[in-house]
Amino acid sequence: MPVHHLIVVYLISTLLVFLPSFGLAPLFKKAGYAPWKAFVPFYNTWVMQEIAGRPKHWVFWQFIPVVGWFITPGIFIEFAKVFCRFSIADHFFAAILAPFYFPWLARNKDARFIKAEGVKHHQKPAWREWVDAAVFAVVAATLIRIFIFEAYVIPSSSMEKTLLINDYLFVSKFSYGPRIPNTPLSVPFVHNYLPGSSAKSYTTLIELPYIRWFAAPVKRNDCVVFNFPEGDTVINKDGFQSAQPYYMFERMLGRDRVLNDPQFQPLAVHPVDKTDNYIKRCIGIAGDSLKIVNGIVYINNQPGNIAPTSATFYTFRTKNNTPVDADFLRESGIRLNMESNSPDFAMLNGGNYSINLTLPELEILKKLPVIDPNSIVKDVTPAGLVEQGTFPFDTLHFKWNRDNFGTIWIPKKGATITLTKENIALYRRAIQVYEKNTLVEHANGSFAINGTPTDKYTFKMDYYWMMGDNRHKSQDSRYWGFVPEDHVVGKAAMIWFSYEDGPRWRRFFKIIK
Repeated sequence: MPVHHLIVVYLISTLLVFLPSFGLAPLFKKAGYAPWKAFVPFYNTWVMQEIAGRPKHWVFWQFIPVVGWFITPGIFIEFAKVFCRFSIADHFFAAILAPFYFPWLARNKDARFIKAEGVKHHQKPAWREWVDAAVFAVVAATLIRIFIFEAYVIPSSSMEKTLLINDYLFVSKFSYGPRIPNTPLSVPFVHNYLPGSSAKSYTTLIELPYIRWFAAPVKRNDCVVFNFPEGDTVINKDGFQSAQPYYMFERMLGRDRVLNDPQFQPLAVHPVDKTDNYIKRCIGIAGDSLKIVNGIVYINNQPGNIAPTSATFYTFRTKNNTPVDADFLRESGIRLNMESNSPDFAMLNGGNYSINLTLPELEILKKLPVIDPNSIVKDVTPAGLVEQGTFPFDTLHFKWNRDNFGTIWIPKKGATITLTKENIALYRRAIQVYEKNTLVEHANGSFAINGTPTDKYTFKMDYYWMMGDNRHKSQDSRYWGFVPEDHVVGKAAMIWFSYEDGPRWRRFFKIIK
């Protein structure tokens, strides 16, 4: 962890134990200890544990970055008990509002010092045992969710036929190193909105910089869960959010139109860790050069790996115009998702059919007696035909589409590029938004970054290129660009549950490749 990040973490830890000191000092005096000891950070918690008769090794646990923030409130609660405070309300305020609670407690006439022995004689009612156990379970589960693994469910078909809708995954936080939340004050087990509402589930009262422990880079071809890069501002309505991103409408209609049109209101602004989660395959890593030619990805001028479950669309005809349907193809071993807005199989004009296939399924189709194998053609958008909405949204310099795209260089931490009017569209958002610089572009083609004229920029983070395995049904880097390393959540590790009209037993506990 960088030194400046550790400084921020330990500054917060120090404030947590110091701010209650003005209330702790008179309580120390009641307990027979010198009041000045309350004003020495961490020594004061040592004394509190001594007064409460609790293990002093808990004091050292406070020095574990971020985890220590959960230990300190526990010490405060144990200290409140020696002054005969056993209610849930007392323990809540001691843990959450200690700088205000302990001054109040010091002036409270009912705050009798009963020593550690008195605490031992206090018996909790049975219901309180359950409440305390539940609180412990929530804290433990929250720590596991932050540092070890998190559950995730596949909401769309963009990764079919690798990952199916309603596959439930475990996402490993250890694969790339656990990332400390930017917004630690949030409702447990909830992402960015409270269930059933558009109200945010977190507060930005405390915001932390990007911190990742034991950082490891994303590997090429990993299935990765990450925060949607264009999800920092969203239209806070059902049907919009990241499915129809705010920035897409801004590019189509202009910023003023979107901001002033009631149909696009209200807007919600999220920090990085609270933007919507996406899952895609990492096709290109930092420093790679990437291009797509007729639907085939090339990395550093070499054909990229194609997952056997990666799908794309083909057209075909049958012999003698024999009709075929989805049920017949399914029975032949071809998986088809017939969702109404974008089905995997459809009959086209002139007796042609459109079908979404993996390479193994393509071989199945070729061998079916009713299919004319010579008629099977891959559905490819021709080179030079501009597809509106493709990154980097500059049709003057980049005439790209989903199947013919690039060449594009993926930014690498520490690498320096020369900025030009031809390439600035590729890296503008990374420089301005992800790395938080001011960028001024002059009419003569020159630039100024943070007020300094320059045509050079050195990247502060690694970036990645993410694409869905279901290539023609995926909103991915072709439509919003690079994924910065601080947006990476974890690696999709295992499917632990799956259903479609009942459990899909064969997918249970399947390792994701």
